[in-house]
Amino acid sequence: MRKGYVRPLDLRHGVVDLTHGSGGRAMAQLIEELFARRLGNAYLGQGNDGAVLPMPPGRLVMSTDGHVVSPLFFPGGDIGCLSINGTINDVAVLGATPLYLAAGFILEEGFPLADLARLVDSMARAAGEAGVPVVTGDTKVVQKGAGDGVYITTTGVGVVADGEEFSGDRALPGDQIILSGSIGEHGMAIMAQREGLGFAAPIVSDTAALHRLIAAMRASGAAIRTLRDPTRGGVATTLNEIARQSAVGMMLQEAALPVQPEVAAACEFLGLDPLYVANEGKLLAIVAAEDAERLLTAMRAHPLGQRAALIGSVHGDEHHFVQMSTAFGGRRIVDWLTGEQLPRIC
Repeated sequence: MRKGYVRPLDLRHGVVDLTHGSGGRAMAQLIEELFARRLGNAYLGQGNDGAVLPMPPGRLVMSTDGHVVSPLFFPGGDIGCLSINGTINDVAVLGATPLYLAAGFILEEGFPLADLARLVDSMARAAGEAGVPVVTGDTKVVQKGAGDGVYITTTGVGVVADGEEFSGDRALPGDQIILSGSIGEHGMAIMAQREGLGFAAPIVSDTAALHRLIAAMRASGAAIRTLRDPTRGGVATTLNEIARQSAVGMMLQEAALPVQPEVAAACEFLGLDPLYVANEGKLLAIVAAEDAERLLTAMRAHPLGQRAALIGSVHGDEHHFVQMSTAFGGRRIVDWLTGEQLPRIC
């Protein structure tokens, strides 16, 4: 073997070891051969501890999110694409155009390099499809048993134009509540995979980047008050957050809620309520009543909004309750999620 030769990473049979987090040659090789080769772009290629980035005019928006989902791979996605899409969505629902991402990895000693490469490939595809590059990152390694394979933290940066303002405290009595599609797919896909449950129709996670759907919504000219992606805690918890921020009440229509039959059946089997199950590719919009149909039309013209539905309305309520008119003509309180319905789902 010639002097100075470094054996390439064994991406088929190799595993993460503590030297990959040591700051030395092994770490540099892991970053170069696995991360940079898959996520590479001009900004990441600067090779510094951070990235120097151009910024267009507007106000800066930044969001960060940790991802600890178990299992790491699930029908419809994995922790890699989930970390990209979830952070893009957190930036986009504030009315911003996502521009850049940073990614931090905590790897457990012994984790297969083949699985790590598969996750980074998934991140690269998601970032490429979204047009939002990963421009900087960090890697740490913990001892075997001190982690759970891989944890990923992603931070997103975007800009929002002056004059645009989407916030949870802007909902007004009379506004309408629109949901971009059917609910519960992500949480139930994770649950089915984790518990080894088999259903006649497989449940697939809805993980997706929503910024282009949101751009189409903004372009419609509708008076959008609030946008949120109902992840942990589902639609119910997200609407309770908005009701509290805006000091209003809400009334949902159970018959209008889009739920896939297989998700409804799985929830019934497990004793779960789809309203509280996590989503990773859906959004809630609070819009002025006179613009609701215009916004629905714009959403339904986009692939990620084809099943958009008007599910309820905002009204004055000093208690800030979210309620639902049931399919049987009754009414019930849709309260905050209590406890942890589905742990480790994002």
